[in-house]
Amino acid sequence: MAADFMSESARNATKLAVRASSRPRLRKSAKAVTLDVLGELLKACAGDRLVDVRDRALLMVAFASGGRRRSEVSSLRVEQLIEEDPVPADPDDPDTALLPCVTIHLGRTKTAEADGGASVLLIGKPVATLEDWLARAGITEGAVFRRIDRWGHLERRALTPQAVNLILKRRILQAGLDPREFSAHGLRAGFLTEAARRGIPLPEAMQQSQHRSVQQASRYYNDAERRNGNAARLIV
Repeated sequence: MAADFMSESARNATKLAVRASSRPRLRKSAKAVTLDVLGELLKACAGDRLVDVRDRALLMVAFASGGRRRSEVSSLRVEQLIEEDPVPADPDDPDTALLPCVTIHLGRTKTAEADGGASVLLIGKPVATLEDWLARAGITEGAVFRRIDRWGHLERRALTPQAVNLILKRRILQAGLDPREFSAHGLRAGFLTEAARRGIPLPEAMQQSQHRSVQQASRYYNDAERRNGNAARLIV
């Protein structure tokens, strides 16, 4: 048995494994879906068709809820949505206009168990967009985001994670951008990138994104700080 590990094929396989492990990990989405990109996507689905209403709600909910993973978006159910009391637009001024608020109970995710109690908030326009979709589609229970056939008929089946990715890429293409540079994970990257740009503390952003690794989440903050800093601008 020991001789098998000394064979030429085994040695070659070991060398390849070592080389692969030293390669830098590529990002799941070459570019982040930041707010400017999201704005272009929403313009691409600004129509009044049922599919446009769904895609607007999907994109806004996925981004605003912390950059939800495509599996979390596709598996989202009405039963996970809890309407809360309206909240002030400016948390430091209770006399400002009130905005609609919804809690999303995430259940089992990549980093949380089903009974872990993980939840995130939706506030303002994403709530209104989501409520518009549910009302237009007549959805009161079960899957939130569902298939729509080529004739515009709503199906009972939930979208698959792959379908969520394809929807984003289709809207990217319609917005005049390169779909090869974006994937659904770009919504997650975009949320943290925008949080960093706006000076939102990392722990607060992670509470919404539900990242468990500070090291992973802080990459987006480090990138934003480097782009906005002066260290790379010594000669311009």
